[in-house]
Amino acid sequence: MTETDAILALIALFEREGYARVEPPVLQPADVFVDLSGEDIRRRMFVTQDASGAELCLRPEYTIPVCLRHLGTHGAEPAGYSYGGPVFRMRPGETGEFLQAGLESIGRRDIAATDAEILGLALEGLERIGLADGRVRLGDMGLLNALVEALGLSPAARRRVIRAIVSGRGLEALSEPDAQAQAEHAGLLAAIEGQAPQAAKAFVEDILSIAGIARVGGRSAGEIAERFLARAANRGGLGDEARAVLERYLAISGDPDQAAEAVRLLAKEAGLDLSQALDLFEERTGFMAARGLDVSAFSFSATFARNLDYYTGFIFEVQDPRRTDGKPVVGGGRYDRLLEHLGAREPIPAVGCSFWLDRIAGSAR
Repeated sequence: MTETDAILALIALFEREGYARVEPPVLQPADVFVDLSGEDIRRRMFVTQDASGAELCLRPEYTIPVCLRHLGTHGAEPAGYSYGGPVFRMRPGETGEFLQAGLESIGRRDIAATDAEILGLALEGLERIGLADGRVRLGDMGLLNALVEALGLSPAARRRVIRAIVSGRGLEALSEPDAQAQAEHAGLLAAIEGQAPQAAKAFVEDILSIAGIARVGGRSAGEIAERFLARAANRGGLGDEARAVLERYLAISGDPDQAAEAVRLLAKEAGLDLSQALDLFEERTGFMAARGLDVSAFSFSATFARNLDYYTGFIFEVQDPRRTDGKPVVGGGRYDRLLEHLGAREPIPAVGCSFWLDRIAGSAR
């Protein structure tokens, strides 16, 4: 099956399930992707300018353009979308122009059921285009965030712990000095060193205000100030008890039922309330089973996390066992913060996934 045929087959499936096909413009505003995904994405985008000098880029992915379209047409009302077409991103060892297909569910409040639906459609779609034995890997940013919050860490320390985990370096990264950031901002860090926290935060916010900066990468001036405070005070360390709990959590793996049991035991023994996140996790597993999915074949890993600020809960990827590079053929997850970053007045629940058709085409032959 060619990649074009695969798109047609997937779109037919998704439209049958109520996900209307959309095709956002290929040219997109570059700053939106940089603000939300960080400067790293700029090095991988194909960037140009319009007549006024504004930066534009060839569409590097579909999710952000689909969300922008949704905000312009539906606001907070629920809707489902499917898509298929070219995206453009510099990738070592792979082509810079390639085809993607996928679907996004925006605005639905039945979180667990929608998560299970997206995964179910991803697997059904793979089967339709010739890949029926993909291996499913699950993670849960909601569980991770709930655990870090329950440990009572400061907001700055919580963010640094999350960054260390999603970077793949683990908790050992917390002891590494942020040399580049310290050098770039040495003057400001020296100015706030030793000040009372509230006074230092107000000082940084004043500097940002003078510079005309309100938000960067979805973060407010206050949040940016807290990050500077964390660097100045070197708050990256963890107490022994918190570190032990996190290390135990990050060692959890197995099928979803085994993982839930292990997390519940950890929460009980550590005296932490993770009931809301765990209830959602188990409810989602129940909806997966109700769709006929073999959850015992799925692999949950507590270390599986996404390096984007807007992912808030369930994440997954599907790998082809015949590939040796470990790259997923489908990836997706819940991103309830994204639409608020794009201008929504309040968080709007959303979840979706994308198919890397150039990887699938070679695998399914």
